Amino acid sequence: MKKGILQIVLAFVFFGNVFSQKIALQPKIMVGVVIDQMCYDYLYRYQHLYTTGGFNRLLTKGTNCRNAQYNYVPTYTAPGHASIYTGTTPSNHGIVGNDWYVRDSKKSVTSVADERYQTVGSATGGQASPMNLLTYTITDQLKLASPQSKVISISIKDRSAILPGGHLSDGSYWYDYTTGDFVTSTFYKDKLPEWVSRFNAKFDPAKDLRSWKLFLPESTYQMKDESPYEVVLTGKTSATFPYDFPAMIAAGAAATSLFTISPQANEVLTDFALAALEQENLGQDQFTDFLCISYSTPDIAGHAFGPYSRELEDMYARLDRELQRLFASLETRYGKEGFVLFLTADHAVVPVPEMLVKMKLPGGYFFMQDRLQVLRDDFIMKYNADLLEHETNQNIYLNLAKIDSLRLDIDEVAAFAAAELRKWPEVKTALTRAQLQSGSVSTDYWGELLRNGYDPSRSGEVIFLLQPGYLAKDHDEPKAHQGTSHGSAFNYDTHVPLLWYGKGIPAGLALYEPIQITDISATLVHLLNLQRPGSMTGQPIQPLLQPKK
Repeated sequence: MKKGILQIVLAFVFFGNVFSQKIALQPKIMVGVVIDQMCYDYLYRYQHLYTTGGFNRLLTKGTNCRNAQYNYVPTYTAPGHASIYTGTTPSNHGIVGNDWYVRDSKKSVTSVADERYQTVGSATGGQASPMNLLTYTITDQLKLASPQSKVISISIKDRSAILPGGHLSDGSYWYDYTTGDFVTSTFYKDKLPEWVSRFNAKFDPAKDLRSWKLFLPESTYQMKDESPYEVVLTGKTSATFPYDFPAMIAAGAAATSLFTISPQANEVLTDFALAALEQENLGQDQFTDFLCISYSTPDIAGHAFGPYSRELEDMYARLDRELQRLFASLETRYGKEGFVLFLTADHAVVPVPEMLVKMKLPGGYFFMQDRLQVLRDDFIMKYNADLLEHETNQNIYLNLAKIDSLRLDIDEVAAFAAAELRKWPEVKTALTRAQLQSGSVSTDYWGELLRNGYDPSRSGEVIFLLQPGYLAKDHDEPKAHQGTSHGSAFNYDTHVPLLWYGKGIPAGLALYEPIQITDISATLVHLLNLQRPGSMTGQPIQPLLQPKK
């Protein structure tokens, strides 16, 4: 009898130790940092501006994946965040753009728009949910396996908070451009937590937005201040420092919008992240929690000023200090062995095409409305009917009802449209739904990227790519030649930073082998001892998972 009791006690001790060891192998908290619109070379081009505790902390004491790429088009914010956190491409998760055309309603919808839910925290800005996301995120999988784990996701942009947090988030919060507060939707909660309401009460962009002056001595900067390629903000006569935001607000500029282009928005988001760590008690028990942070302001400023502007240079000098503050807080709270952090970007950006033109580099503009009229005329000449219904994100949506009424073959019409598009010198390639669905383009690199970004229920019948350096604009006007964007298949949009830091992450390791953005969550699967979620197609980054020798 005593022997049996002893065996039972020993068994409990043994399995208790095994359980404790399993828990000890996992970090207390996982932190995902996504910087909206960060080119890979910002790590080095601006390195002379950085402290030892921000980007450089990850470069010297973490692992640097130097050849991380997006493996699909279009390279926009919503597909980027969805792909990072699902470990698969838009062809599987369904987020084919920041918005897309819906045939039934004959209008475009945003990636997270959902009229079934209401705003929580204000009267506007929150009719949103992750229900357009067709598969699970790594954060969903964590919640399925460990319901006691918490997932919190925050950003300025709604899509950048909603998609990382997934369907089972304990709290996803984003900025309301109308009120200047952080909000959520009834998909998640019926009311804001008290700590979020208190946080909102501390900051009012109309009263508290500071001027944007150079953070460091002017001689420190490499980029010129004044450029004809930059957007001039409302209330300014030139795109030059300083940006006297209070005066611009007094002159009629919207404070809530100016806030989002100001580096101060990065400060506020870091404050919000630190408040979430404390108020949600993240990482304080044996269940691993997950904090998703997406810094949107670099993208908002990057569109206006471009990647070779002094504004972006100063933005990253300041963002580095915010990362230093975040990393220091994580180490104080959990110790370096208590958390794992990855940092990446949802896309990069093309240089301002007007600058490329003036420097006699390949590139320029593709004025979409003018070219679409040419395509309409081509349809009329061929079929005696305009068969173009809509275009968005270089997706051509044909008028299927009219094609049916004329008893035409949809695939033949799509093939004709693609052939006409290929005649234009600014177009690199154009593929039809039949080509994308059949897999006949699998041996072509550009076709494979298009196929990875294609969903037959949400994409057009024809998708086309522009040549390197070209950017689509609606109309040819002076402002069309200022600022820039992203979304292409080319390296200036697809090559992004990917840095890892924390528990078990090799220090000072640089990896040069090709890594796809979908490999991030496939690696998190093993760091968190989870099942691969949903339609994940990424592969784990094995050097990160090798035991230390």
